[in-house]
Amino acid sequence: MYKIFIVEDDEVIARSLQNHLKSWDYEVKCVQDFSNVMAEFAAFDPQLVLMDITLPFFNGYHWCREIRKVSKLPIIFLSSASDNMNIVMAVNMGADDFIPKPFDLDVLTVKVQAMLRRSYDFTGTSSVLEHKGVMLNLTEATLTYQEEKLELTKNDLKIMQVLMENKEKVVSRDTLMTKLWESDSYVDENTLSVNVNRLRKKLDAIGLEDYIVTKKGIGYRLG
Repeated sequence: MYKIFIVEDDEVIARSLQNHLKSWDYEVKCVQDFSNVMAEFAAFDPQLVLMDITLPFFNGYHWCREIRKVSKLPIIFLSSASDNMNIVMAVNMGADDFIPKPFDLDVLTVKVQAMLRRSYDFTGTSSVLEHKGVMLNLTEATLTYQEEKLELTKNDLKIMQVLMENKEKVVSRDTLMTKLWESDSYVDENTLSVNVNRLRKKLDAIGLEDYIVTKKGIGYRLG
């Protein structure tokens, strides 16, 4: 049973979410002490967090940053402040998705299910992908090449997974952006370039120069 942690100060919304998600057989906890969210987070040990932006004491961005220091679990922001600036801010702080208020509970549930499936369920797919001697372990989020092992961030892993699943094909920038952020409509394209270049530096350090090749104006492929 997956555990979902709700950080929402509107008690009506929080209880509505809790009751609805419980009906889908999730274990759900609503935060009680908004001055010490991390203590409750650590004690509950959830697989997904639903986070409001405007909260007592510290805002949702603060708690998202704190969670990202210790965990890569999916975080979905829920907020009526759904302008582009707040959406971009949420993604940059480490959020995986942003659902504007008011929202439909059934739509939210589908998004939660999809996020949990992408994050934890590798059933029916290989947990290890290989290309030219490089081994990508999807479960451990590691990349191994000639006895060298890299620990990958969540975005590193997603980029490598898409490229390896397509191997000799060119993967468009739009495809990668959708994989990383679920929408390409509110993310600066430069953010993708920054992520790819950061990953390239890690690959260069273990002897994989030019492993990710840029096809100008189109996207990327493996070398």
